[in-house]
Amino acid sequence: MTQATDASARDSNDRVIVFDTTMRDGEQSPGASMSLEEKLELAKILEDMRVDVIEAGFPIASNGDFEAVRAIAEIVTESTVCGLARAGAADIERCAEALCPAARGRIHTFISTSPVHMKWKLQMEPEQVLEMVSRSVGHARNLCDDVEWSAEDATRTERDFLRRCVEAAIRAGARTINIPDTVGYTYPSEYADIFRDLIANVPGADEVVFSTHCHNDLGLAVANSLSGVQGGARQVEVAINGIGERAGNAALEEVVMALRVRGDRLPYHTGVDASHITRASRYVSAITGFPVQFNKAIVGKNAFAHESGIHQDGMLKNAETYEIMRPEDVGQGSTNLVMGKHSGRHAFREKLKELGYELGQNALNEAFQRFKDLADKKKHVFDDDLIALVDDALASSADRIQVKHLRVIAGTDGPQEANLIVTVDGQERAAAATGDGPVDAVFNAIHEAVPHTAILRLFQVHAVTEGTDAQAQVSVRLEEDGRIATGQAADTDTLTASAKAYVNALNNLFARKEKSAPDAIASGF
Repeated sequence: MTQATDASARDSNDRVIVFDTTMRDGEQSPGASMSLEEKLELAKILEDMRVDVIEAGFPIASNGDFEAVRAIAEIVTESTVCGLARAGAADIERCAEALCPAARGRIHTFISTSPVHMKWKLQMEPEQVLEMVSRSVGHARNLCDDVEWSAEDATRTERDFLRRCVEAAIRAGARTINIPDTVGYTYPSEYADIFRDLIANVPGADEVVFSTHCHNDLGLAVANSLSGVQGGARQVEVAINGIGERAGNAALEEVVMALRVRGDRLPYHTGVDASHITRASRYVSAITGFPVQFNKAIVGKNAFAHESGIHQDGMLKNAETYEIMRPEDVGQGSTNLVMGKHSGRHAFREKLKELGYELGQNALNEAFQRFKDLADKKKHVFDDDLIALVDDALASSADRIQVKHLRVIAGTDGPQEANLIVTVDGQERAAAATGDGPVDAVFNAIHEAVPHTAILRLFQVHAVTEGTDAQAQVSVRLEEDGRIATGQAADTDTLTASAKAYVNALNNLFARKEKSAPDAIASGF
């Protein structure tokens, strides 16, 4: 054997076939039905991702499933299109009919082999099941060159009987042998041993591809699938976002990326273009209505998000400190440094630079403290929150009048009351006032603390971001003696933002008066 031939053989042996069952097993999740149009779009996405086998449905289950498998078989040109069939002749023939247009078609037939299934589900004796294996696979092989056979509930099947069934399926013409952990019962080392045993002891095992199909009832589906590969399986049956019966299937994205990232311990590879993974995940979530949990591996919203100050500092120095893969590799975009109460000064400064702010040390310190105060009030601090916070800080940093304390009593029984403390050139002034509504009471209290003759011309409020904990951004415009001044402020408390905006407008108004007549306002403070 030449060196090139040897490398080719090794590459073939290390290649893991990715079999996606999102449209078949995934759709069996209660409430996860997909329309024909949605399935066709998903099939295109899976083919773009270079998934090897697309299990498009269960043709005999309904006319809709039949039409879906047939339509997908018509449009998919690169991936193999697969249909599921029970061991009966009618199932197999219906499946073959649906797959007629496929450039590459596969019939996937199955029968239960565990004692509990044979007794209670099939009500058949082992020898009858063995006969059905040979008959069903042989019939499928006469209708399609590519046949896969599955031993349902294989991991609870007696090992000797499983060997006999696998041998019968191989003799009848199956090219792929699936050993499913149908009820999520097995554990990694046990599952790997099953494959090693079958490959070593079943005649003809070296001529077929063995496959995993793991359910997640104990949270071990991905771990079991990877162990199955280590045991000799070279096909993994998986689903986008891990959807499927009960607790779901092994997640395609997790298996693919584990093989890619941990090639040192798992020296195998797939042909999947991982850059389409997030696109597929979001599409499946959208059409099924099943949300992806925020901390879901690979595709979750927080999979590449960092809030801890220690983590953010490390990420800014070198992404490999806290990320074992790049978000771009799975189509997630760039790393997200989430600004929250655990964020550090370094990440805060870098985020401000991204937003276009270069602050001096004193201004940065003050803005950082305001950010920490805000983060204690809000779950999520968005970029718009930071912009409002910094603009507010920059606008009020040199103000002679500042709001120190505010307490408002409001409700259906008026009048509403505001108690206020402001500082004027560093000196505290307290005031209390009532009004026709809480905002009116706040503004009256400010008037008591800082007497003036300005008239309110504009009062406007809008939310900086979404959610009930959003910051309110308030704009106030005052006019006095022909001079107009505007003030703005933001806070998670609308009344506090209103007070600060009014005071900011007063500061701007007094600054203008001072420029035109310095002595005229000395007594105004």
